[in-house]
Formats: sequence, C-alpha cells, structure tokens
Amino acid sequence: MNQDLIVDLAREAVLTIITVSGPLLLIALVIGLLVSIFQTVTSIQEQTLAFVPKIIGVFIGLIVLAPWIMNQMVDLVNKIYTNFSLYIFG
Repeated sequence: MNQDLIVDLAREAVLTIITVSGPLLLIALVIGLLVSIFQTVTSIQEQTLAFVPKIIGVFIGLIVLAPWIMNQMVDLVNKIYTNFSLYIFG
C-alpha cells in the first residue's frame, strides 16, 4: 500500500465526514444565531434557552437527513470494500 492510496482514502473519509456533518452543524448554527438574537432583544439570559432548541433542531435534522447520511456512508464503505485488494496488495 503506497502513500497515494492512503492519502486518497483519508481524503475521501474526511470529505465524507464534512459532507455528512455539515448540514447538521449548519442547522445548529442557524438556531443558535436565532436564539441569540431573541435573547438579546428580550434581555433573557437563560443558558438552557440556547441549548435545548439546538438539540431539538439537530435531532429533527438527523431524522430528516438520515437516509441521505446513510447513503453517503454506504457509498464510502462500498468504495473501500471494492478497492480492498488495492489497499492490501497495492
């Protein structure tokens, strides 16, 4: 197994992680921004007010995006298994 295969495999894994986690992180970011604006406008400084909506939003996003996330992960695993002989004998 040469360095190019290792680098390509690591790059593909990192890109898949970023692609899969990106939408959920974006949901948490948008909800956090909206809650922060709401807290600033109303002068409410409750810590759980910022945490609970983000958790609920990420869970809902996970439920909605679960099929797509699973397809991305299965594609990566299939690509790894398809090229497995290259990784061993390459």
